[in-house]
Amino acid sequence: MNHFLLHYLRSHLVTVCAILLGLLLISGCAHKPAATIPAAQAVADVANRAADWQLAHMDNFDYVRTFRDHTENPHGWIQGAFFVGLNRWAEHSQNADYLQALVIKGEANKWKLGDKSWHADDQVIGFTYAAVAARKNDLSLIAPTQKVFKEILANRKTHSLEYNSDPTGQGEATCQHRWCWCDALFMAPPVWAAVGKLTGNPAYLNYVDEEYQATIDYLFDKNEHLFYRDGRFFERRSKNDKKIFWSRGNGWVFAGLPLLIEQIPANDPRKQKYENLFKTMAASLRKLQQPNGFWPSSLLDKDEFNVPETSGTGFMTFGLAWGINNGLLSKAEYLPAVNTGWNGLASAVDKTGKLGWVQQVGASPEKILPEDTQLYGVGALLLAASEVSKL
Repeated sequence: MNHFLLHYLRSHLVTVCAILLGLLLISGCAHKPAATIPAAQAVADVANRAADWQLAHMDNFDYVRTFRDHTENPHGWIQGAFFVGLNRWAEHSQNADYLQALVIKGEANKWKLGDKSWHADDQVIGFTYAAVAARKNDLSLIAPTQKVFKEILANRKTHSLEYNSDPTGQGEATCQHRWCWCDALFMAPPVWAAVGKLTGNPAYLNYVDEEYQATIDYLFDKNEHLFYRDGRFFERRSKNDKKIFWSRGNGWVFAGLPLLIEQIPANDPRKQKYENLFKTMAASLRKLQQPNGFWPSSLLDKDEFNVPETSGTGFMTFGLAWGINNGLLSKAEYLPAVNTGWNGLASAVDKTGKLGWVQQVGASPEKILPEDTQLYGVGALLLAASEVSKL
């Protein structure tokens, strides 16, 4: 190097460094929290890999350890939850193949809900129909859903939310014409609200608010700020004598709240109620996340099943990231939980795109294996990706 140039650089080193530091500060690159946010492209790579793997494995579900018959149901909640996540990711990424996959799904299902259309589990697929109908501006796609909802409103049930086994075999419990188990708060309210928004009919949101409040009154623990899965768990305890609050069960509620809140008009006073519930749950859930980024399957008893669980974690990560992006949660306070949550999820997706550590179909915390996967787990991951990539 030219000796004069070398001498100049040495004599002006402090000035040069000051200039470079100033440029970093101006550009925002020196803002420490931003450096910890997962790169949008890295998030997209994981999400696309997982979505592609799942879409390529919709013909044979031999990789599912339990409840394969439920998984095969094209109108059921397992596939329905996956398509909720795929829809969200497709809208965010504007991936033409994913957007078309949603149309193909609706057409294959003839835009109909499940056979037990009165049951929340068989309604969640309608959220995808409503999203496609909104994009296409074609209300005919939700006509079958509207028909079902009108019948429910005309023959409204008012029975107790007490959870008793259903001897007819039509559902798990006799109370399931109403939302007597917390999973239902993901499966049904966003669909009802979305149809109400599209049609301008206030009856749908009125129904949601009344039935949702009944579930809050019955299943929400005012001390822990978490939901019991259903009334059978009020007195049950884990092996370590802890109250049983199921990760995925609370994940269903927590992820369902953003989907519902987005459908409620800004000037509707009821919107604040659901935002407050969301923030209350967020504060409790943030404290229960483990250092590895995952939430334990049994939220208050991390030692009962001390392994990763990705479905609940996906829903929690989605909710927290959404809360930050929509100004309901403090970025400084909640961003670390989102970062570690996403990193945990990403670590559970293998090179082929298969998501592991998904607790199988159930109603409470159970054993999880590293190779366990399920469609709703992928749906949760795609929901999370749609919001984490916005950060």
